[in-house]
Amino acid sequence: MSSLLEISPEKLARLVGTPKCPELIDVRIDEDFDADPRLVPGSVRRDYRHVQEWIADIASESAVVICHRGKKLSYGVAAWLRHYGIAADVLEGGFEAWAEGGYPAVPASAIPERDASGRTVWVTRARPKIDRIACPWLIRRFVDPRAVFLFVSPSEVEVVGDRFAATPFDIDAPIRWSHKGELCTFDVMVDEFGLSTEPLLRLATIVRGADTARLDLAPQAPGLLAASLGLSRMYADDLAQLEAGMLLYDAFYRWCRDATDETHNWPSPKKDM
Repeated sequence: MSSLLEISPEKLARLVGTPKCPELIDVRIDEDFDADPRLVPGSVRRDYRHVQEWIADIASESAVVICHRGKKLSYGVAAWLRHYGIAADVLEGGFEAWAEGGYPAVPASAIPERDASGRTVWVTRARPKIDRIACPWLIRRFVDPRAVFLFVSPSEVEVVGDRFAATPFDIDAPIRWSHKGELCTFDVMVDEFGLSTEPLLRLATIVRGADTARLDLAPQAPGLLAASLGLSRMYADDLAQLEAGMLLYDAFYRWCRDATDETHNWPSPKKDM
C-alpha cells in the first residue's frame, strides 16, 4: 500500500492517458536514465538540481515526481513543488517499479527534439479528418502534453518542418511517422512509442478501419468516421477541431479501456395481446 504522499504505479496507470492526469516529472540522474532510457508515458525529464528554475513552467495544479526508486530525489522535488502550491506525489518505487510492473514506457529516442520551451513541434496537412486528429490526441495524452501542432498546405509540410524544426507526420512521403503498408499513422505511433496496450491496440483498429475505408475491421469504425467527418464540417479552424476531437478520442479510449463489455438495452415495447 502506498504511504502518505505516494501514488502506486497501478493508480498512476489509471490516470495516464486521461485529461485528469497530473504533470509527470522524471528526475532520474543520467546514470539511472541511461540504464533504461524510457519514460512513463507523458512524463518529461527535468534536472532536480534546478527545480527552483523550472518550477514556474509547471502549468498543472498537481504533479507526480519520478526518480529511480522513489526515494530522496523525488521526495525532495515533490516537497519543493508543494512549497510552491502544487499538489505533488512521489511514484511509489520509482521508474524501477513502473517497469517491473509491465506498464508501458516510451523510448526517449522516439521523441523528437523539444523547442526552447520544452515542447515537441509537429506539422501535418491542413483540414484533418481521422489520423491527423487521432495522432495529436495520442501524442498529447501519452508522449508530450504540451505538444504543438502546425497544420499547413500539403505541399508545404516538409518545407515547414525543415524551416521550423517541426516533425512531419501523416503525409504521403517516406517518413517515420506515416502509413506503413496496411497500418495507418496512428498504428505506427502506438508501436514506436511503446504504447501497445490492449486498449490502445483496440483503438488503433478502430482508427485504422475509419481512416482506410475498411469499416469492417471494427463495429465502431463507421461511428468514428461519421463523428470525424461531422467535426470537420463543424470547424473551419483546424486547431479548434483538434480541441473538439480530443474529447472524442478521450471517450473512445475510455470505452476501449473500461466499457467494452457494457451494454445499454432499452426494453423492447410490449406487443399488443
